[in-house]
Amino acid sequence: MSAPLDAPRLADLEDFAVGLAHAAAKVILPLFRADHGLADKGAVTGRAFDPVTEADKGAEAAIRAAIAARFPDHGVIGEEYGEDRPDAEFVWVLDPIDGTRAFISGLPVWTTLIGLRHRGVPVVGVIAQPFTGEYFVGSQHGSRLIRGRETWTLRTRPCRDLSQVLAATTDPHLFTGPEVAAYQRFHAAARLVRLGADAYAYAMVAMGQLDVVVERGLKCWDVEAAVPLLAGAGGLVADWTGAPIGRNGGQMLIVGDASLLPALTPLLSPASAAP
Repeated sequence: MSAPLDAPRLADLEDFAVGLAHAAAKVILPLFRADHGLADKGAVTGRAFDPVTEADKGAEAAIRAAIAARFPDHGVIGEEYGEDRPDAEFVWVLDPIDGTRAFISGLPVWTTLIGLRHRGVPVVGVIAQPFTGEYFVGSQHGSRLIRGRETWTLRTRPCRDLSQVLAATTDPHLFTGPEVAAYQRFHAAARLVRLGADAYAYAMVAMGQLDVVVERGLKCWDVEAAVPLLAGAGGLVADWTGAPIGRNGGQMLIVGDASLLPALTPLLSPASAAP
């Protein structure tokens, strides 16, 4: 179990994490809606289309360089360049562009995800959308939206009735096997389900605009930034059984109001993946 970080130390790490997102933005924004150097990782792995751009690679390299300069003893786990000291006391978990399909399509719902683990526990999370100028940051001391010189406190909204839920998922075609029926049960129960927002939807739950996000097949870099952000805003990140999500990702529920869990988990848990 991680010993709590004192408030000044945690605030310094939050500010540094936001700075990392700004460093990534300097690489990414000139390539958005421009020649982004698209490649297909799926062509190498033999899997379905898995896009990567020069913006993905350059942004992660910029983040890693900034971490090494300020905190040379910290570890890093990133989608593009793998692991470096993943068992260090502090480990940064990075997805330079979550939603690369949106990025290459010119849609401003991609984000930069920056999470920080302390002794294995996620303690700081940033979800950044620099094209709209939005930087969502959170920790145990609370979550906030920074846009320009203005800052707003983030709070999830009360929603205790599943029939009133505004929800999101990236793509229902990603669900497989028994997950398909589980998703269909959820879709039928919710008031509205929006598609294709990737991690931007996580920030919308923290902001009180959405109530639930349902995903599957996630990696740690897809999840870690969301955990402190949602906790600081009054929400939670869990697996489909309602348990805290593991460090390796997998099936995920982001919930703004925890009182929804007893209604959500019976719909999804029958398709829960084995631990």
